[in-house]
Amino acid sequence: MNLLTPGKTYGAFVTALILVSVAVHADVADITARPSPEWLRDGVIYEIFPRDFSSVGNFNGITAKLDDLHSLGVNILWLMPIHPIGEKFRKGEFGSPYSIKDYYAIDSIYGTPDDFKKLVAEAHKRGMKVIMDVVANHTAWDSIMMKYPDFYKKDAGGKIISPVPDWSDVAALNYTNVVLRQYMITMLRYWIQTYDVDGFRCDSAAMVPTDFWEQARAELTGVKPDIIMLAEASKPELLTNAFDIDYSWPLLGTVNDIFTRGAPASDIRRSWYQSRREFPKDALHMRISDDHDEARAINRYGIKGALAASALMFTLDGVPLIYNGMEIGDANESGGGALFEKMSISWDTPEHPELRPIYHDLIQLRHEYPVLCDSRVNWVHNSDETNLVSFMRTDDKDELLVVINFSDRPISGNVDLKKIDGFTRVKVSDVQNADDSTLPIFHLSGFEWRIYHRTAISSQPLADLESKKHNLSGGDEH
Repeated sequence: MNLLTPGKTYGAFVTALILVSVAVHADVADITARPSPEWLRDGVIYEIFPRDFSSVGNFNGITAKLDDLHSLGVNILWLMPIHPIGEKFRKGEFGSPYSIKDYYAIDSIYGTPDDFKKLVAEAHKRGMKVIMDVVANHTAWDSIMMKYPDFYKKDAGGKIISPVPDWSDVAALNYTNVVLRQYMITMLRYWIQTYDVDGFRCDSAAMVPTDFWEQARAELTGVKPDIIMLAEASKPELLTNAFDIDYSWPLLGTVNDIFTRGAPASDIRRSWYQSRREFPKDALHMRISDDHDEARAINRYGIKGALAASALMFTLDGVPLIYNGMEIGDANESGGGALFEKMSISWDTPEHPELRPIYHDLIQLRHEYPVLCDSRVNWVHNSDETNLVSFMRTDDKDELLVVINFSDRPISGNVDLKKIDGFTRVKVSDVQNADDSTLPIFHLSGFEWRIYHRTAISSQPLADLESKKHNLSGGDEH
């Protein structure tokens, strides 16, 4: 979530949260992460801001576009909060959807309970899952829960407080109160039982006690065994018993540094290894370059840079995210003050770059090659690791080689593979390149990327043999 005043940056707070989490919880790396449903591991998440998604800004506006989303290939819809928004201390004209008055209610601007039931049912008919945003850390100041003051954190003088000073439009909940805990768990059960939702994206999850999430997960799994829980966090211990997946914030921060501060592309590999060392085994991360807390990636990186970042997120391990409008190159502000206003996506604006075929094909690659949905990544040396990233995804059927140029200038280079025969370039719509060079040599224009495929050459892919020197217990990650 981002409840900061317009113009302030969420990143500094997130970075501090990451550092604290890693320092305290690094010991969980020897534990295996809780198993997750296949529909999550094989999925592509599509985040929807209901207020902005359509011109009508309601559930029916989402239902009307389900066929478009299905044809794009996404199969998990994450709806940002749908509850009534607080008016007391509201920021902006419309207020943040993360300032909630009543967890059991639906904001009337979005429609009726029957409209929401129809949306979930129609998504399910198309084989799509629906997860809700739940805000367990805080409420609006005029929440119906304010009649129970002991539900809230207080200062030394007994005054209810915000979670952090900048989040002045919300009040912090107190999870030492066992009655509050049961209230929240009962509320989560209600949405599963009444609306058949498939799980929750849990806002500010690291700020809520882990043992609450573990308690909630145990009860919710008893209601619907294959639900998933997505933590807005980068806190390793959350993935042992409570959550299926979290945010890959460290990787997002690394990519931001490459584009905006000139950091070397090799930091991507280093960040990936760092997470492998700190998180539970087989931990699942949501790979993001764009969401409602960030300025649009095409504004931060440019169109070609944004596509290079997406190519990384869709071909690494984990589950990729599309934030509504990415597929048409929507450039409306999405971070900072945009959370408190209405900025509808203009789906038919002719000035938008047409990126949908590219995202469609990236999604289809995940459907066509199951190797992209497992946890194995083998990093491959290349001739310019300051600017280039190269890695392989391999199983007993397929080998995919990914090469991405993270610089804005053309680069000629090569990858360090002993056996290179058999690779052919994977065609991705609207990604043009006239280069006819043969691996291991390639020529990439600025921010260009390539994906190559070949049938696996043995039951133990060559890339696994070549990557032994990169194993996590060793010191060589180059």
